[in-house]
Amino acid sequence: MAGLFVLSMVLLLATAWVCGALWYQLPVSRGWRIAALVAWALLGLATLVLCWRHQGMRALPAYAVAFTVVLGWWAGIQPTGRGDWADDVARQTRATVQDHFITFDQVRDFEWRSETDYTVRWKTARYGLDTVETVDVATSYWMGPAIAHTLVSFGFRDGRYLTFSIEIRKRRGEAFSSIAGFFKHFEATLVAAEESDILRTRTHARGEDVYLYRVGMSPEARRSLLLAYADEANLLAAKPRFYNTLTANCTTIVYQMAERIVPGLPLDYRLLLSGLLPQYLYDIGALDTGRPFEEVRTAARITQRAQSAPSGPAFSAAIRAGQGAR
Repeated sequence: MAGLFVLSMVLLLATAWVCGALWYQLPVSRGWRIAALVAWALLGLATLVLCWRHQGMRALPAYAVAFTVVLGWWAGIQPTGRGDWADDVARQTRATVQDHFITFDQVRDFEWRSETDYTVRWKTARYGLDTVETVDVATSYWMGPAIAHTLVSFGFRDGRYLTFSIEIRKRRGEAFSSIAGFFKHFEATLVAAEESDILRTRTHARGEDVYLYRVGMSPEARRSLLLAYADEANLLAAKPRFYNTLTANCTTIVYQMAERIVPGLPLDYRLLLSGLLPQYLYDIGALDTGRPFEEVRTAARITQRAQSAPSGPAFSAAIRAGQGAR
């Protein structure tokens, strides 16, 4: 009986996954996609019923063949890097390292008045690799305490900041969906941006709640992490990749890059529940552990300071006022 129960769960999960894949990827009209979903659901249900009637040997081979065909079709779906992209992800950054300097092109520097009213600006920015003085992790909350978008910001000796964000490369009129993110619906992009763009749009245009945490890292680790982002930017620009809600999102990719620098970082469920990432960083000693975590979290909240801060170069200093770490 236990084996039959496990088989039933596998069948249900496989059927649900195929239904999602057909819905988000089948290149036909909505009506035909609904028909395909119903047909596959009926196949899964019929197979399940026959298994419980001890006639699985008749049903399972047919289901397995059909599932294999779906897997072959799924494997053939590849990202193209082409699309009618929304303005804020229309360009992908690339990096060039020469001597002790790194140059990023297509750095976003939008002026946001609302989500639909903004001034488009892209620029090229050059930084000294030996002048990386700080690394901050920002978490931006929009749907409860467990889910947040994660950004990483590098501070340089001259007072400038550069922020990186792994995001979906949405098309015009498209919105983020965590469910669609499981089914190759979005390609991934790495946005390099000014803080007055990428943090300010979250606190102003989107009404999200944003926290900014100073991460303790050695100069060598800060430089290595910046170079890891440069590598990621160039890889994504050269070879498009799908965003995945579970395995290739804003938090898991940060972990993968950081793990290259500090091997052996412990895996943790909070890498998936990205809103809990700051507690994870605190527990491994990456944040200020001289105070209770709740005090660190309270000090890290920049939403109100960001909403009253001026746009432009003064924004970064204003959101850090009173934090004790600049």
